[in-house]
Amino acid sequence: MNELYLLYVTAASLGFFHTLLGPDHYVPFIVLSKARNWSRSKTLWVTFVSGLGHVSSSVVLGFIGIALGISVSKLESIEAFRGEIVGWLLFAFGLIYFFYGLFRHIKRRGHHHHFFSFLLPGRIRKMHHLNDSGADMDKNEKSNVTFWMLFLIFVFGPCEVLIPMLIFPAAEHSSVGVATVAIIFGLATIVTMLSIVYLGYKGARFLNFKDKGEYVHIAAGLVIAFLGTSILFLGW
Repeated sequence: MNELYLLYVTAASLGFFHTLLGPDHYVPFIVLSKARNWSRSKTLWVTFVSGLGHVSSSVVLGFIGIALGISVSKLESIEAFRGEIVGWLLFAFGLIYFFYGLFRHIKRRGHHHHFFSFLLPGRIRKMHHLNDSGADMDKNEKSNVTFWMLFLIFVFGPCEVLIPMLIFPAAEHSSVGVATVAIIFGLATIVTMLSIVYLGYKGARFLNFKDKGEYVHIAAGLVIAFLGTSILFLGW
């Protein structure tokens, strides 16, 4: 029992530190929240659901590995492969979002500096302005796409430190121990994600991009792409 209690404390500690030391666990939510002007509740909800998917996928993998008797080394190699996939997914997502921001910026500049728009027939000019003013009418749809992309990326995201901790109580034939480790680690991870994202959200509110708001999407894409390359080449 003392060993299990020590394992529970270790699970909580590793859940906290592996999240804190992995900026990919919280930076995407902070920058996208600022870029898409999400409310606090939406930002935390997206973070929570993504964190739940992140932890659950590794828990399910660990349970399957235990049930099938797969060795720890093989499970860890699977987690490492998943980590590489996430790096590429984050890089691709960041790159796509960067070009989305760039296209949005060019489109807006093209509209505001259209010196010959007065030559267009009245009806066409009116439609042009309506289309531009309605460019954000599908904001909810785009927000949903952003959410699902984030969620899928985090589902692929591995929790490498969790797998070995599940093996010990499994070897002791303690189903309660396995479930408790998974729950404690998951709670520590998700609570840490929510706490850091909340602080980042509050801090980002002090940054005023009123005159440079059109660049926020571009910057967000670059930051996320950088996180992806950091995972791939720096092992973050």
